[in-house]
Amino acid sequence: MTSLTAFVVVVALVGVERLAELVVSKRNAAWSFARGGRETGQRHYPVMVVLHSGFLVAMLVEAFVRRPAVPGPLAWSMLAVVLAAQGLRWWCIATLGPRWNTRVIVVPDLAPVRSGPYRLLSHPNYVAVVVEGAALPLVHACWLTAVGFTVANAALLAVRLRVENDALRELPAGPGRLADA
Repeated sequence: MTSLTAFVVVVALVGVERLAELVVSKRNAAWSFARGGRETGQRHYPVMVVLHSGFLVAMLVEAFVRRPAVPGPLAWSMLAVVLAAQGLRWWCIATLGPRWNTRVIVVPDLAPVRSGPYRLLSHPNYVAVVVEGAALPLVHACWLTAVGFTVANAALLAVRLRVENDALRELPAGPGRLADA
């Protein structure tokens, strides 16, 4: 198997993982709405979907167009970082349980989650997203995608974090932790 073929498989697996996340998110959003949950930040959500979908496509296009030389140590170390980011992402999802989703939905009278990775960081899922955004393209030396996504995602996260932190202020314990996507 060539490194390009292996990279396509890795990106496809991440794409399948994203689809699994959307299934979990839809189920969890229904759970939140059934308990009086209120969604905020709907305007930036389509931008987030386009950015994250485009990210997967962009790195494949870059890999096929540029055909970069891929040093083995770079590929393997970045793959390890990607796997660690996925572990953190699913730790966040498991910790938040039915409160996790890709949208910003606040369920009244539920205190912020302060266990798991949320006892250490306010928004650990976004740490996973940022790390993965840099590392996944670098599995195949796609540095243009890594830089482009990182910059675009930073702009999106500035909006997302403001929306999410405003929503968190509605929770009974004040500023805390909510389901980050």
